[in-house]
Amino acid sequence: VKNIKQAEFGRREIEIAEQEMPALMALRKRAQGEKPLAGAKIVGCTHITAQTAVLMETLGALGAQCRWAACNIYSTLNEVAAALAESGFPVFAWKGESEDDFWWCIDRCVNVEGWQPNMILDDGGDLTHWIYKKYPNMFKKIKGIVEESVTGVHRLYQLSKAGKLCVPAMNVNDSVTKQKFDNLYCCRESILDGLKRTTDMMFGGKQVVVCGYGEVGKGCCAALKAMGSIVYVTEIDPICALQACMDGFRLVKLNEVIRQVDIVITCTGNKNVVTREHLDRMKNSCIVCNMGHSNTEIDVASLRTPELTWERVRSQVDHVIWPDGKRIVLLAEVSCRQRSRSCSPFSACGGRKPAVTYLSVFSIQALALIELYNAPEGRYKQDVYLLPKKMDEYVASLHLPTFDAHLTELTDEQAKYLGLNKNGPFKPNYYR
Repeated sequence: VKNIKQAEFGRREIEIAEQEMPALMALRKRAQGEKPLAGAKIVGCTHITAQTAVLMETLGALGAQCRWAACNIYSTLNEVAAALAESGFPVFAWKGESEDDFWWCIDRCVNVEGWQPNMILDDGGDLTHWIYKKYPNMFKKIKGIVEESVTGVHRLYQLSKAGKLCVPAMNVNDSVTKQKFDNLYCCRESILDGLKRTTDMMFGGKQVVVCGYGEVGKGCCAALKAMGSIVYVTEIDPICALQACMDGFRLVKLNEVIRQVDIVITCTGNKNVVTREHLDRMKNSCIVCNMGHSNTEIDVASLRTPELTWERVRSQVDHVIWPDGKRIVLLAEVSCRQRSRSCSPFSACGGRKPAVTYLSVFSIQALALIELYNAPEGRYKQDVYLLPKKMDEYVASLHLPTFDAHLTELTDEQAKYLGLNKNGPFKPNYYR
């Protein structure tokens, strides 16, 4: 970690996060007597924030041993990493790692004498990729993978299709509570906060193009529209495209608006969405940022050429200047590795999304780990699975007391009429 002396400060941050994460704390209280993860050796690669620390300490309370690295080179809160290390968690992460540091940290998590992981918790698929590449024999003892990002899930489905996925995997990215809370509501709040903190701009009247109208794109568009921005959307999926139109957004191709927009935001999980050609055609002072997980959406590498000048304005903000004096504002460091967490702190002390909307995915991850670890042999084959709807509903129910919300209960007659169990699940697995 960067500085172990910051541990006390990090511990205070974790304690604050605990107050904002009642669902995970309730799960910890309910399950710690049973120790459902006793014997589990979990290797994790996620954002290391105060909320992640609450998850890790919950997994520890449920009986697991954990080793952790960061999935993003800019989002680590150094003080939180220090607090975790001081309390006995092997953590390998610091804010501002180089690419080599990033892979070194993952390797130190995995490659340790006398310790063999039997569960993987991944965000983006880099940890899973590294084990496949360097230590494939480890999968003989690994019982399952839990993956939370679009990028990582895509990689898992590719492995499954190729017949190379040798353990069961749980796709928690597509659980409803993760999609709606972490992706939609969280990004709806964090996009404005991140842009304000890095650029001090006003949004009223600004022309913005949001690439992708999935849950993240929907959240971004809703926030920007509410602030008075003129919002365009690009999309490849006709269903998402139609949703954008019905929500009042103009559906365009990026080439049609690239010369006039003030802000370009990518939310696709794809590669080369914004190319050098697009960057060349942008207007002066156009702001470019990425809300997706990986650094593939914007072709930043193409800007590292002799004719362009790079100017560091402040942390997380660079000007890229063309020979004629035109400049674009590039956010989240030079590689655009996920602006949403690294640029958008909920408080002044670090990079994270609002805990109250961010916590659902941690509860889901904990339940998914418990499910895969304790599943009888044969329940899950070497494939990618969605979290059962019953667990999705359970995670949502854990949040309701926070809002003093009271569920209506079905009568026996109503349950029979609908053909449902009174305790759920209330919707089929395919219901979104």
